[in-house]
Amino acid sequence: MTARMDKRFAALKAEGRPALVTYFMGGDPDYETSLGIMKALPEAGADVIELGMPFSDPMADGPAIQLAGQRALKAGQTLKKTLQLANDFRKTDADTPIVMMGYYNPIYIYGVEKFLDDALAAGIDGLIVVDLPPEMDDELCIPAIRKGINFIRLATPTTDDKRLPTVLNNTSGFVYYVSMNGITGSALPDPSLVSGAVKRIKQHTDLPVCVGFGVKTAEHAKLIGAAADGVVVGTAIVNQIATSLTKDGKASADTIQAVATLVRGLSTGTRSARLVAAE
Repeated sequence: MTARMDKRFAALKAEGRPALVTYFMGGDPDYETSLGIMKALPEAGADVIELGMPFSDPMADGPAIQLAGQRALKAGQTLKKTLQLANDFRKTDADTPIVMMGYYNPIYIYGVEKFLDDALAAGIDGLIVVDLPPEMDDELCIPAIRKGINFIRLATPTTDDKRLPTVLNNTSGFVYYVSMNGITGSALPDPSLVSGAVKRIKQHTDLPVCVGFGVKTAEHAKLIGAAADGVVVGTAIVNQIATSLTKDGKASADTIQAVATLVRGLSTGTRSARLVAAE
């Protein structure tokens, strides 16, 4: 399973460009539209997909992603249906890595072993579970690795050199560097600080380092992508979905296309990122 992720990053390294990692909330604003968005992402230039698992109490998410989760839950999205999304996506795309991102509570209720088996069957490549620290690796991380599912961890500006090896232990797939403290969707970090942070993390690991938080435009993607192995975009995509909805919060004829247009623009940014670095 992990082969899909490794293969994708190796191919991008050979191309000499960073990955565009795109996040959206499973089931937002409804199942069918959500599946349409997921299918449109690789076509628009996404290299890795982060599939959000809606949860009623998301501590680390900014307002946009919280609202997306609420819309999805209101439309009847469950963890089972989020796995089904991946399953349906895999019918037409066998190559794009999928990382499920969210909180531990729904997985715990679902049952860890059952969840991992179903995730594997649905073609999931990795997990990001933001509220499980390394000290709780036995809960989900170790069982996931045993099944061949990557467990991707977050590093932040406050993760110092003493803490970093603990965070990186049992991490696979890639390292997600959250380039600023605070909730998702905040302002863009200083690209020069990002460059230094990526170099520091790379002293401790051979894994690709993907940087997220605050990336909204092609120019942002280009600046961050000059130093990172991947650029993660979430809030901008979720906002694009939100602004495309009708007054009563339903999908409009433009919803899928609006996301595809945004991602296409971001993709041009990541594809020209190394050109900036080389200048």
